[in-house]
Amino acid sequence: MIKRTAERVGTENLVVVLGTPTADSSKLFAMTVTEGDPTWAGPLAGAGLGVAAYHVMEDEIKSQIDETIYEDEVGLTEMTLENPDEILTAVRGVRETNGVA
Repeated sequence: MIKRTAERVGTENLVVVLGTPTADSSKLFAMTVTEGDPTWAGPLAGAGLGVAAYHVMEDEIKSQIDETIYEDEVGLTEMTLENPDEILTAVRGVRETNGVA
């Protein structure tokens, strides 16, 4: 779906917002949309889109969501995650490594 969207609208003003629950899964999905599927198993195998990925908990995204909606939709999950900072670090690291923001 993201590949078709990128082909249709371009990648210049496109970002992907993740809601993945672990640092490993967050890094994998961020790498997939930025660099291409590292497992070489999906439609983005070897076809990086160069799209920046953010996690919904990052301030850049969180600050754009109405506080009540964020708390209703994400708040409880965020409180129960074991290592939310590791998730944010993993996603931010993929952006920094690939020079996308």
